[in-house]
Amino acid sequence: MLRPTGPLSYLVLLLPTSLVATPLLIYVLACNGLGHAIVPTFAPLRDPNPKTPSLSVLIEESPFRTPISPQSSHLLPGTSDEHHPHTQPNFYLPSRNPEWSERSELFPSFLHPSARSSRFSARVAEFFHGHRSSSLNSPCKPRFFMTWISSSEVFRPRDLFAVESLFKSHQNACLLIVSSAMDSASGEKLLRPFSERGFQLAAISPDFPYLFKDTPAEPWFHRLLEGKVDPGNVPLGQNLSNLLRLAILYKYGGVYIDTDVIVLRSFDGLRNAIGAQSVYAKTGNWSRLNNAVMVFDEKHPLLYKFIEEFARTFNGSKWGHNGPYLVSRVVSRVAGRPGFEFRVLPPEAFYPVDWRRIWGLFQAPRNGSHRKWVEERHDFIRRRSFALHLWNRESRRIMVEEGSIIGRIMSECCLFCNSSVNVM
Repeated sequence: MLRPTGPLSYLVLLLPTSLVATPLLIYVLACNGLGHAIVPTFAPLRDPNPKTPSLSVLIEESPFRTPISPQSSHLLPGTSDEHHPHTQPNFYLPSRNPEWSERSELFPSFLHPSARSSRFSARVAEFFHGHRSSSLNSPCKPRFFMTWISSSEVFRPRDLFAVESLFKSHQNACLLIVSSAMDSASGEKLLRPFSERGFQLAAISPDFPYLFKDTPAEPWFHRLLEGKVDPGNVPLGQNLSNLLRLAILYKYGGVYIDTDVIVLRSFDGLRNAIGAQSVYAKTGNWSRLNNAVMVFDEKHPLLYKFIEEFARTFNGSKWGHNGPYLVSRVVSRVAGRPGFEFRVLPPEAFYPVDWRRIWGLFQAPRNGSHRKWVEERHDFIRRRSFALHLWNRESRRIMVEEGSIIGRIMSECCLFCNSSVNVM
């Protein structure tokens, strides 16, 4: 039982506890020399399940609603990359988590020109204009570009099949893979089967300052190297790949495709075009574009606007902000304006199946009704699509089953047909 020991104690016992507690605590702490400890600090509240923007897409109907459990292919070893299959060792920052201004000091070494990349311009000119000796080595029609930011060790059979399918439909094309990793002895070994058969392809290390020169990316890139741009939490390689493809098309013109895109037929007749990933069901107007396949003339003003938007609104912590969402934002603003002549192709052109249903294309028919759906969907894609995006982030560990839509398409689009289907 409390007993009063002085006048202040009598007063305290007569007052309500709620009125006494705080000043009493202050009094006691002050008497003990701990007055500085009475102001608490709180860590900011964080969402335990942070959300990233989801792409607005239409869900394609399939007779099977639930996907089979993806199987890990022996050809697709596990990787720590959970963001994007093309952004692994080269552009990952160390696992420690320093401030971004400190992190920026860690990556200039592999972004500055090297002995190989400093010859980028001359090597590209030689590649595009130096092959004219035979029918297969005629002038490039058209020019295709890919980028590869990871190591050559993870350039897998599925990526090689994208190259196969490209040359199946475009025997006179030139394919330039802009990549430091593939511009190596190991990369040359992977691509040798194509060059030995007379196809025109090369892997050349990028010269970022040269490619970004005289574009809005130039000052942005300088600020990045100086540590004045926060690279964010999304792998830097993924964001640089989004910018690199724009700069390449702006400087050279041609067709850019991701390495998880199967080319189904000739791109002849396509010019200044980008594909819709999804459309609104009621209106048929596009709701989301994608940058996995783009066809543009050199110096096209829309490409300049894309680059300008990248430099102006760069956010390294929002997945898709500098890629699909970027091209969607810009096109929504400039569509219909004089000087911006281009086409938005419907989803079936490049994205006939959305990423949430891609697993269905890898399944063999389960019964009669499923077999009918497989045949009808295969025929639709072959009739209506120029290319098929495999959404590697979702499908890279799914095995191709015999008789599936993907299995049929691979049999039709292969160059090295005795091995292509088996290695996928």
